Amino acid sequence: MTNALFLRKLLFWPQPWAAQVFMLLWVSLLILAPVGGQFATEIKSVISLHPPWTTLFKGETVTLTCKAFQINAPQKIKWYRWYLPGEIQYKTTGNTYEVHESGGYKCQAQDSHSSDRVDLIFSAANLILQAPSDVFEEDSVVLRCQAKANIVLNNMTLYKNGKILKILNKTSDFRIHQASMKDSGEYYCSGVKDTHSVSSNKIQIVVQELFPSPVLRASSTQPTEGHTVTLTCESQLSLQRPEGQLQFRFVKPSTMSEWRISPEFQFSPIRRENSGSYWCEARRINSLVQKRSQELQIQVQEIVPDVRIHSHPEFVFEGLELVLICSVSGVPRPTISWYKKQHRLRKDRELQTSSETEFKVPVVQNSDAGEYYCIARNSRFSIKSNSVIISVKVPVSQPVLTLRPLETWTLVREMSLQCEVQRGSLPIRYQFFHEDVLFKEIKSSSGRKVLHRLSPTEKPFGSYYCTADNGLGPQRSAAVIPVSKPVLTFSSPGTRTFVGDKMSLQCEVQRGSLPIWFQFFREGVLLKKREAVSWITASYSFFLIAEHSGNYYCTADNGFGPQRSETMSLSVTVPVSQPVLTLSPPGTRTLVGNEVRLQCEVQRGSSPIQYQFFHEDVLLTKIEATSWRTKSYSFSVTAEHSGNYYCTADNGFGPQSSETINLSVIVPVSRPVLTLRTPRAQAVVGDVVQLHCEAQRGSPPILYQFYHEDVTLGSSSSPSGEGASFNLFLKTEHSGNYFCEANNGQGVQRSYPVSLSVKVPVSHPVLTLRTPRVQAVVGDILEIHCETQRGSPPIQYQFYRENVALGSCSSLSGGGTSFNLSLTTEHSGNYSCEADNGLGVQRSEAVSLSVKVPVSRPVLTLRTARAQVVVGDVLELRCEAQRGSPPILYWFYHNNVTLETSTSHSGQGVSLNLSLTAGHSGTYSCEVDNGLGPQHSEAVTLFVMGLTGSKSSLIATSVTGGLLSVMAVAAVALLFYCWLLRKAGGKPTFDSSRNPSAPDPQESTYYNVPGWIELQPVYSNGED
Repeated sequence: MTNALFLRKLLFWPQPWAAQVFMLLWVSLLILAPVGGQFATEIKSVISLHPPWTTLFKGETVTLTCKAFQINAPQKIKWYRWYLPGEIQYKTTGNTYEVHESGGYKCQAQDSHSSDRVDLIFSAANLILQAPSDVFEEDSVVLRCQAKANIVLNNMTLYKNGKILKILNKTSDFRIHQASMKDSGEYYCSGVKDTHSVSSNKIQIVVQELFPSPVLRASSTQPTEGHTVTLTCESQLSLQRPEGQLQFRFVKPSTMSEWRISPEFQFSPIRRENSGSYWCEARRINSLVQKRSQELQIQVQEIVPDVRIHSHPEFVFEGLELVLICSVSGVPRPTISWYKKQHRLRKDRELQTSSETEFKVPVVQNSDAGEYYCIARNSRFSIKSNSVIISVKVPVSQPVLTLRPLETWTLVREMSLQCEVQRGSLPIRYQFFHEDVLFKEIKSSSGRKVLHRLSPTEKPFGSYYCTADNGLGPQRSAAVIPVSKPVLTFSSPGTRTFVGDKMSLQCEVQRGSLPIWFQFFREGVLLKKREAVSWITASYSFFLIAEHSGNYYCTADNGFGPQRSETMSLSVTVPVSQPVLTLSPPGTRTLVGNEVRLQCEVQRGSSPIQYQFFHEDVLLTKIEATSWRTKSYSFSVTAEHSGNYYCTADNGFGPQSSETINLSVIVPVSRPVLTLRTPRAQAVVGDVVQLHCEAQRGSPPILYQFYHEDVTLGSSSSPSGEGASFNLFLKTEHSGNYFCEANNGQGVQRSYPVSLSVKVPVSHPVLTLRTPRVQAVVGDILEIHCETQRGSPPIQYQFYRENVALGSCSSLSGGGTSFNLSLTTEHSGNYSCEADNGLGVQRSEAVSLSVKVPVSRPVLTLRTARAQVVVGDVLELRCEAQRGSPPILYWFYHNNVTLETSTSHSGQGVSLNLSLTAGHSGTYSCEVDNGLGPQHSEAVTLFVMGLTGSKSSLIATSVTGGLLSVMAVAAVALLFYCWLLRKAGGKPTFDSSRNPSAPDPQESTYYNVPGWIELQPVYSNGED
């Protein structure tokens, strides 16, 4: 409302520049005007496609259309630019452009920003999925699953986010009638061709909003009661979907406004009951899309006295009208007094109809600048306002445009334009023009001059000027003119000069604004810089030396880019310098047959030059050079070409000789010969063999490499060209083929292979005795095995017992061999063997063997003092085996119960004495065992009689008779029990109790011998 009031007043201002100010403000309001409730931040181009697909087949064409929604009518747009990718590809006057290549395209209309990028793909695939580039809410979207021409696909299926969306039976199109945010996702389709699945490209579809959710703003969220508060619902349609119009409504719980085009709702005045929570809603006309803002809390404050001062316009210009407004609230019927710097300007004036009054300065002068405030008074209050500082703006003076180098005396390739005014109120807007076309605008709030750096693209020929404007109308500077093409001249009329002459170079332009920077160059190298501030010419003088021959030119630059003159050639006559002789290829060594080129060159000297080449002071050739300071001579190398070479150069001032160069001709090595030198005819492990390799010809040094079965052994260098040797301490694995290589840098030569066989002497053999059981027994078969761990075959083995030869055997493969014996008692003793492969006899350690005899069935003898033993007699039990190897273990039994055990180390029998009692009657037996199986004697029955001639004897006899009867009955029962056990397949208790852990006699193992786990026990003397 205040802006409208100010514009109304401007319409009636009589000043001639009022219309200009009005138009500037009006354009500013148009640019900042809200678009659908939100201020537009930029004018952006929009690109569209026809057909609308972003994926097409190769060979198809898409028409791009560029639109710009701006103030200018479309027919006034003069050009359109098309970018791919980021670079200008084409510039048209129409807004369409046909393309048929893949890439990311952008467009830009005149006076607009470039559009968003649209990525187009022209595919060679058999199947593609086509979709529009942009999808908005409520759009009707068509997805087309398109096969290449002449390609027939079956079972066409459309997928979304990897899941089947639709099976396309009779159509290739899928339509989304009203797009929403849930339709966003990744789409692709597939089909079947000849049992093979074919998949299309994947397209990411993002459904865009027609307009964003609105934002509710208030001119004040804590207003004072009685003030005016405006609610604004800010949102706008997408630039790519500008069709239609938004409607708004404002909502407070339990009440809402009608739908309206205006995005504003006003409380005038606002009251306390208007406090609360508000939100707004927006929708597009004839659309179902409707969106709501966040809630906004408004808290209305009570009225408090307040006085404020403000001015119109915001910027006060010299000669215009100034209006000061004193706004009063909370002070009924005030009178207003105006003050400047604490001095009263006029008397109090009572305000009858309004709380707002004005103080006017019809024509502002520079002296009106200062600090103002107002005081509102009534019967209750006297309140002073805030202060306002008025700054009077002065129109700018005519600007001055000058060129400034970025740095002093650099190559003038980057310059800056400086636009400056002597007076004028800030801020000032500066504009730079080239040929009346604006190319840069700068606003300055802190100074009255600005600089703009010229880039290479901003340096065309033509005139430049600048304008300055602080709101009171622009002022224009005078134009600046670039320099013309300079002309370079020499002080001497001829083009041939001599060393020591003085030469002056002069560079001149026909037009160009000062200052001008002149630069002089020789062969592209800068010689001198000159600045001309009052003349359009500059010169440079110097005394000639030999290096001054060459091409000269000059440049002139006054900030718009250097201009270059035509090139001028200068020739300085110079005697030849000492020539330099070089070899090609480089190096002082070469092979026989190679091509060698001698090149003779001088660093300075005027043409023509006579060159001569010499070998050991003998002239080889003469060559004259008329345009170059170098000449060469080539020849094919032979052995005689070794020696010293030099060259001479002469241009009439006397010959100059080069330094001497020595050339050596290299001879490649011949095939080497490898010789093996051993200390004996047959190489044996441990010998040292010498490998000698020698080539009959070849230039030294020669590097010799030694190999065994393609594995490198070592290398040796021969500086004199003779052969080289390599010593090797022989091992078993050194048997095989050997060869050597010779190399002097001109190629490797390999010898013929030489074979070497390395034999190994036999080691101490190991003798092993193998028997079918742990203890060798008479009748067993003894296997005597002799084997050596190493030794070259064949090997001869000899077997010995007590150093008496038993027999011999040969091993052709290098393993061991055996000899068998059927054992008798005489075979006990020490055994050994010998091994021999012709490189020395080796003997094993001796191994002892003991042959045992199993025990025979023992005989039990009972010896008493009388025929009929009685209680109290001494009984001798004697058990003896006729044969068997000691020691022998004896067991004595009474009624199958063990009485005692005893060991005989001599092999004789053993005895047991008993003092008889009545209980000693019964059956006696014994058992023997020497580890080769137990033997049991026959049973012997003994009856012990009691004492005679007394009643006690009768009683004893009766008791004895009763006991014998009981024992008889028990014996019968025991025999019956044993018979039952045998019938059932068991064993009698006698055997088990007598020897519970004795092995079965039929088995060929021994009782309680852990080593008998194997059937063939091994006696060994260990490894040598």
